[in-house]
Amino acid sequence: MKKLSLALLLFAGACTSPAAEETKEKTTQKEPIEEKKHHHKHHHGAANAHMHSHSIEELVERFESKERDEYQQPAKVLDYLGDLSGKKIMDIGAGSGYFSVKFAAAGAEVIAADVDTGFQNYLQKRIAADKIENVELRLMPYETPKIKDQEVDLVFISNTYHHIEDRIAYFKAVKKGLKANGELIIIDFFKKELPIGPSMDHKIAKEKVLEELKAAGFVNFELKEELLPYQYVIKAK
Repeated sequence: MKKLSLALLLFAGACTSPAAEETKEKTTQKEPIEEKKHHHKHHHGAANAHMHSHSIEELVERFESKERDEYQQPAKVLDYLGDLSGKKIMDIGAGSGYFSVKFAAAGAEVIAADVDTGFQNYLQKRIAADKIENVELRLMPYETPKIKDQEVDLVFISNTYHHIEDRIAYFKAVKKGLKANGELIIIDFFKKELPIGPSMDHKIAKEKVLEELKAAGFVNFELKEELLPYQYVIKAK
């Protein structure tokens, strides 16, 4: 369960040049991301509050567990996504980097984006230790995906949709960030009783997701309900 993984750091919206922004983002990969004293005191919905009740260490252990491999079946997901070589992917709610590092190994240029400084710092150490050079870290606010216009070929969101609020506005911004023929992939839990995943009141039905994405401007959809045992997969353009 990834994500929006989760504690708030709002970046001040200072107007800077693209070059300055690029320099700033590269710097965050080399230096520990500053923890604010109020880091875990912001509340952005019940799902996020629940996530904040666990330590980063506990969440990493859960997200990187063999049990997750069994239900998440990442090989099936990557096979469904197809050839990722040379593609630029934004993994929103990247968390521990469960999918980000797999995308990187498949040849993609990856933006591992998360609102939580704890996860970003963990992933910073992980990619350094594993000498992974094609993963860029991006600390993002809750309210927007912090994506540039036509920046990526694919936006990937796994186990995170139910953490996002004001989703129609959020996914309008996501759509603007996709290149021509770019795709959005959402993986989340069926809204029914399951042995894993969030509580029923935190789950969002696939019908609701499709409705919201249509309102955000997406027009082409593919729904997979049998690819994974406990989750639906939505591809949107």
